[in-house]
Amino acid sequence: MHFRHHKIQDTHITLAHGSGGKAMRDLIDDIFVNNFNNPILSQLEDQATFNLTPLLQQGDRLAFTTDSYTVDPLFFPGSDIGELAINGTINDLAVSGAKPLYLTCSVILEEGLPVETLRRVATSMKAAATKAGVQIVTGDTKVVHRGAADKLFINTAGIGIISQGINISAHNIQPGDAVIINGELGNHGAAILIARGELALETNIESDCQALHDLVQTILNICPQVHAMRDVTRGGLATVLNEFAVTSHVGIRLDEEFIPVREEVKGFCEILGLDPFYLANEGKLVVVAKRKYAESILSAMKSHPAGKDACIIGEVITSPPGIVLLKTIFGAERIVDMLVGDQLPRIC
Repeated sequence: MHFRHHKIQDTHITLAHGSGGKAMRDLIDDIFVNNFNNPILSQLEDQATFNLTPLLQQGDRLAFTTDSYTVDPLFFPGSDIGELAINGTINDLAVSGAKPLYLTCSVILEEGLPVETLRRVATSMKAAATKAGVQIVTGDTKVVHRGAADKLFINTAGIGIISQGINISAHNIQPGDAVIINGELGNHGAAILIARGELALETNIESDCQALHDLVQTILNICPQVHAMRDVTRGGLATVLNEFAVTSHVGIRLDEEFIPVREEVKGFCEILGLDPFYLANEGKLVVVAKRKYAESILSAMKSHPAGKDACIIGEVITSPPGIVLLKTIFGAERIVDMLVGDQLPRIC
């Protein structure tokens, strides 16, 4: 099916763009179909359909996820809400061991949003999807009255294929396992807060937003027996590891000396009384695997651009179960608890 493409003349989103009529169709054709066009999307049906045979040739299980993005501001150092929506959903699939294939894109637009802002976001989404080798195959557009939303919200769902023999789950974690991270903590959370312009701080901190599926494949090529993986987003490293400890009824001991945090982020946190272990990230993952595989995994990660700063940061212990401990740089030990409340809202 061919779509009629012409650049719409409207400068701002109106309620008509969500009415289901010509204005809505023209907006979708111009902004979304024009950017995301592929054989599945171009059918312009209410759903995307796929042949099962080629999917089954790639693996024996589907991975399916969804996430919504309400970040403020929409554009920030190193990334924007569009790239974030693509990479965030890709990463949720990737840490299950899945190869991401298809994404959806649903947007909620506030009346009065500049059309050029939406165009810029869609272009960013296209670039991120193309770079990651995934297709955006269906979506939805809604417009709400001015003040009923904050500019633009995005929901993306994703489908991926998991190869036979891959079994990644927090339930697999065992005492003696090594805990590995692929790089510096807290860059995304710091970049967002600085971009809000409420602080008189000047830094070169950028979001770490990136797709991690290729790094995951590099890891699994070396060690398909990885026990657990999780992308480190809201709630930071502390939240992910507490979830692991509770799920597997184990303890986790970290060594602060080996946990990578940029000096600028450390300084930023000290000024504001924040803890980098709780700051959001959008390009970081934690890997838990048997200790005998840890050095091989680390070397593989360091060979990849998304893992060049990877470190072994801790180990899984038998007790106390459900607790994460941190050996500080001063040699003391403290509990790293689950995040209570939210250090920085509207972060992703």
